[in-house]
Amino acid sequence: MPKPLPAKMIPRIVVVLSLISWFPGIGETSPLADEQNLSPIQWVRLTVANEIAASNPNGIKHMFLDHKKTAKGSQTRIYVETREALAGMTVAYDDKPLSSKQKEDEEGRLAWLASNPEQLKRKQREQKEDADRTLRIMKALPDAFEYQYAGTVPGSASIGRDGVELIRLKFHPNPAYRPPSHVEDVLLGMVGTLLIDPVKHRIAKIDGTLFQPVSFGWGILGHLDAGGHFVVEQADVGDDSWEISQMSLAFTGKILIFKNLTIRSDEVFSQFRRVPNDTTFAQGVQMLKAEETRLQQGDHETADAAKADK
Repeated sequence: MPKPLPAKMIPRIVVVLSLISWFPGIGETSPLADEQNLSPIQWVRLTVANEIAASNPNGIKHMFLDHKKTAKGSQTRIYVETREALAGMTVAYDDKPLSSKQKEDEEGRLAWLASNPEQLKRKQREQKEDADRTLRIMKALPDAFEYQYAGTVPGSASIGRDGVELIRLKFHPNPAYRPPSHVEDVLLGMVGTLLIDPVKHRIAKIDGTLFQPVSFGWGILGHLDAGGHFVVEQADVGDDSWEISQMSLAFTGKILIFKNLTIRSDEVFSQFRRVPNDTTFAQGVQMLKAEETRLQQGDHETADAAKADK
């Protein structure tokens, strides 16, 4: 499913693209499309339908590593997808392990969540709401944009599948599109490119840019400036399961009219390992602790080896 990660939520969001012709299907013809007799918009509809089908919350679950960089520094977190909610633990700031106090606080927060059913249900509701908004954006892609074939590019371990030729489509807003809610309003101001795996029918990459300001909350809550840019990459991480592998966000704007908003971050998601589908949140917390210990031991072994080489 479009995972409800703190990082992989809305802005990640979203999904959209850059520059194209004003009529779907006009332009060059893809050899792959010829084989399957598909126009650009048909590729998008087929792929979006497959993405939605893959969003089953009862699907394959993983533990993975998230390394996020912002202007303030970097943060490394481990996540485990459980049947109740996503469990996450910070293990490093600026690539340095947590202090004893920071580690104690992290473990205390997780223990409190695991023993507090009401807070866990609240966390689950919030993550579901984020996933639902992302899914609404996904469902809007075929109608919100017009697409044009723009060649193919080779996939890689972090974009689609290594060595697979990906279909590249340009897109821009469809002037006839009317957003059904304010969730989809952001699509009216975006252009970009989309990479599709023609065999698995999955989105491998979305690169989008705001060509005009986009307001939210009817403009009362704020807006995003023109020029905002995002890139989301997705890859097959095994068992025919696709996950976000990298995400970059660069947006400016205002909140509540007067407060400046700046979002600049780069995230890499890696080391995906499958976990049992019936993993509980409490079990996920124990997995996080064990993984944190394993990572620390690995860091110590690397440091010891470096000293031995000197």
